[in-house]
Amino acid sequence: MTDTTIQTAKLEPDGEWFQTLRRELGVTGFGINLITLAPKRRLRVHLHERQEEVYLVLEGELTLIVEGADSVLERGTLARVAPKQKRQLTNPGNERVVILALGGSGEHEGRDARAWTSWQEGGEGRSPQEVPLPDDLPA
Repeated sequence: MTDTTIQTAKLEPDGEWFQTLRRELGVTGFGINLITLAPKRRLRVHLHERQEEVYLVLEGELTLIVEGADSVLERGTLARVAPKQKRQLTNPGNERVVILALGGSGEHEGRDARAWTSWQEGGEGRSPQEVPLPDDLPA
């Protein structure tokens, strides 16, 4: 049976400093968290044995330290940190930093999508590359 339920979550950067979203959304293949760092706040130095992480800066300017080297990431920037690399998230600035952290391990299963030209089209679908994009919505 296919699960047709859409699960949603509201980002709460004004709530706790750490908001886990994986369980709220029912995600089982990777972790997803919202992290809010107050000015001058830093998290512990850590690493993941198997999990790679991607950080997306939503607000502010994050200083990401990986293996002792600092990188300053501004709003809209993504950064990936490989497994077994020590990292620390820091906010040396005077404004809060809000990031979305995504983590997972294992191989990505690319090209597993199926596509149709319309909701009415039956069958098992085709590779998305074989189905043309629909016309834009009317203005």
